[in-house]
Amino acid sequence: MIILITGASRGIGFAIAEQFAAASEPNLLVLVSKQAEPLANAADTLRSRYPAQTIVHYACNLADAQAVQALGDWLPAHVGIPDVLVNNAGYFLPGSIHNEPAGTLEEMLQVNLLSAYHLTRALLPGMMDRKSGHIFNMCSIASLQAYSNGGSYSISKFALLGFGQNLREEMKPFGIKVTNIMPGAVWTDSWAGSGVSPDRIMEANDIAKLVVTASQLSPQACLEDLVIRPQLGDL
Repeated sequence: MIILITGASRGIGFAIAEQFAAASEPNLLVLVSKQAEPLANAADTLRSRYPAQTIVHYACNLADAQAVQALGDWLPAHVGIPDVLVNNAGYFLPGSIHNEPAGTLEEMLQVNLLSAYHLTRALLPGMMDRKSGHIFNMCSIASLQAYSNGGSYSISKFALLGFGQNLREEMKPFGIKVTNIMPGAVWTDSWAGSGVSPDRIMEANDIAKLVVTASQLSPQACLEDLVIRPQLGDL
């Protein structure tokens, strides 16, 4: 399979890439992230651990629609149309709607929503012609429930879930699956120094294993929306 993962240089994205790389069958992984050096290091790490897999990387600012289109144009000529697309790129800016800095909403929408929107649109024609594909959108518990200090981040994640659910309906006739994943707290770099114990929240591999498993279901089965939380509940 050809698998494209955004936000792949660390955290959940890297864990998803490693889970696919560890599979017994050969895969071609396309790792995408904004920062070129950490991305190259992540790709080199996976190549050294899993030499049987083909791993390429492409640095791209996914908040830039023109850069995303360039990526969409590059893929068919160099690696092909992905069988699996994981829209994982995104980050969190805390704040409240009434007092967060001007431009916060625009920034959160660009990174957390429009990156997935533009990249998916660039790849859909090839998937639709082929009548197969699986698109994962990394949403959040914040897509379902408003919470204090969520602000524009939560708005962007509500919108990403809406994007995924609409896309699911549109793609049914084309054999293309859409899965929206809504994790609670996951231990990544953003939790370093927070004072929260890693034992309290989920591991990135928990999410990665679910993505790989969902991608392996029969063609007639689609996991549509998945909520996963820490066993003790959200923080």
